[in-house]
Amino acid sequence: MADIAVVFHWEPAAMADLGVGELMEWRERARERCGAEK
Repeated sequence: MADIAVVFHWEPAAMADLGVGELMEWRERARERCGAEK
């Protein structure tokens, strides 16, 4: 959640209703956007 919040500027409340799978997908998008390696 922290990676998503930093990259996309989302508050924790915006992610509260996301399932684990959705969080993992958004985390991967955040990783790609910031250019971090796995």
